[in-house]
Amino acid sequence: MPPRLNIPPVTRVVLVVLLLQSVLSAAVRYRQWSAHSEIVVEWLTLIPQLSLFYPWTFLTATLVENNIFTLAIAGLTLYHGGRYLERAWSSREFAKFLLVASLIPNTLTFLVLVTLFTITRNESWTLTTIAGTIPLQISFLVAFSQLVPAHTVTLFRGVLSLRVPRFPLIYIGLVSVLSLTPLLTSASLLLALFGLLASWTYLRFYKTVFPDLDSSQPTSMRGDASETFAFSEFFPGPVKPFVSAITDQIFSILVAMRICTPFSQADISAAQGGNFVQRTAHGGVRAEAERRRALALKVLDQRLHAATAGTSSTSRGQSQPPNQPSGPTVQTQPQTSAQAAMTSQPSTVLGETNYNPDQDHIDKGES
Repeated sequence: MPPRLNIPPVTRVVLVVLLLQSVLSAAVRYRQWSAHSEIVVEWLTLIPQLSLFYPWTFLTATLVENNIFTLAIAGLTLYHGGRYLERAWSSREFAKFLLVASLIPNTLTFLVLVTLFTITRNESWTLTTIAGTIPLQISFLVAFSQLVPAHTVTLFRGVLSLRVPRFPLIYIGLVSVLSLTPLLTSASLLLALFGLLASWTYLRFYKTVFPDLDSSQPTSMRGDASETFAFSEFFPGPVKPFVSAITDQIFSILVAMRICTPFSQADISAAQGGNFVQRTAHGGVRAEAERRRALALKVLDQRLHAATAGTSSTSRGQSQPPNQPSGPTVQTQPQTSAQAAMTSQPSTVLGETNYNPDQDHIDKGES
């Protein structure tokens, strides 16, 4: 029986739409191909000068790739990233995230191209094709930076190690280089920049998160006030103070304009305490991982204390002279809690330690 691909529903729909629209766009361009003109599909991709009568292109343009290379990368990104995020957030929240990461970058890029045409009067700006999954790809990197900010990716057998929040800027650099080639259009860099800003703003201030069932926090809150998801975390260490100063000023302006709402002390405490989880269905993955990690650390700490206490009791027993005991015999004397923990909970990390007081007294009596 062939293996069954377990793909969540929203990710499955996005992959199918990406394949169908890309194949349809390629078929139209192949049929109308001409050596003297560039074929565009204005009712499927977003062309500022031609797509005003097709408003749905602000959404459909994101799921259209113009060559097999970018289509393969988009398919892999949506398959792996979509499965992970949809299971972490639920299908509803993931669909909302895709809408934000698609509509806002496309709209802002459209406005920038129209503005450039107004300034320069160069029609090439309004004939630039706005299409591709670049906003979704960088949005996924931003989402991973929120979910696993401390995770490190090791490349080239340990030669290069990068934390996940470093990848969005690296991706923007790659898009900048590829936009100079026929693989990507000149609008790709704008899509990457606006995708980074839109996805981070949504996750930072607007996305609804839910508390762990074991916590006493309110039923839900918006945004992520943790320091690990600050915008300056995307930049290298020496640049962070300058970026933080600039973003703080911009945030103050947005708060004054009532576009953003400042975080309360309760929101900051909840984010730092890790009581809120990103999953809205089938339990809290992050909370469960934290509970298991805390339990494992607690068990390891108990075994370390048990081993330390057992070693100290052994050294004290060997330093005392073998006088006749005045209290209960060794056979009837109860074991200490440390010895019981050592004999009942062997550890693969610390090794197994056996202490037998009877054998110790027999050896000393024979000597």
